[in-house]
Amino acid sequence: MFITLEGPEGSGKSMQIRDLADYVRELGYEVLTTREPGGTSIGDQIRQVIMNMDNTMMHPNTEILLFCAARAQIVTEVIRPNLEKGVVVISDRYRDSTMAYQGYGHGLDLKILQIILDFATGGLKPDLTLLLDVDVEQGLKRRRDCGGEWNRLDAQQLEFHKRVRQGYKVMAKEEPARWFTVDASNTPQQVQLDLREAVRRKLENGI
Repeated sequence: MFITLEGPEGSGKSMQIRDLADYVRELGYEVLTTREPGGTSIGDQIRQVIMNMDNTMMHPNTEILLFCAARAQIVTEVIRPNLEKGVVVISDRYRDSTMAYQGYGHGLDLKILQIILDFATGGLKPDLTLLLDVDVEQGLKRRRDCGGEWNRLDAQQLEFHKRVRQGYKVMAKEEPARWFTVDASNTPQQVQLDLREAVRRKLENGI
């Protein structure tokens, strides 16, 4: 089973994914966690280019192709081989991030993005996508306060991040069978409980 965590900046995906993976292991499954961009030697090198604060002149078309290059590598090298072995793969971001950030955020053509994404992933889609939804300003404040990596995408204008969040909401509404939305403004403990419930139901019932 392939599970992805999505959401705007500061929604807490990276913090939640470790505990969620441990929970799925407790249920008796072998679990692998990944992140995007990165997760492979080649992908991590591409990540450095994408996130570098000095690359202010990067065109959105360049950005999308770099993201998809890293994604093609991790799908081929890591995700698909593990899924074929029956491993539950949980990824911090995947193709829906491209739709949200480059599509809705930058305003690139959504149909063209879908074609590029299908090529990069070989058409691989998640079985379950967990959307950690949080107010944009609250999320960005979390990012600043946590003292972690502040990258080129974080530094985009506030309106960009609002379009990203709205894009996620649109996608979740269009595919309700795949998406499960969690209120990420709640306490980390409550968010984790909500994530676990969604994953448990999917694993047990396929719904």
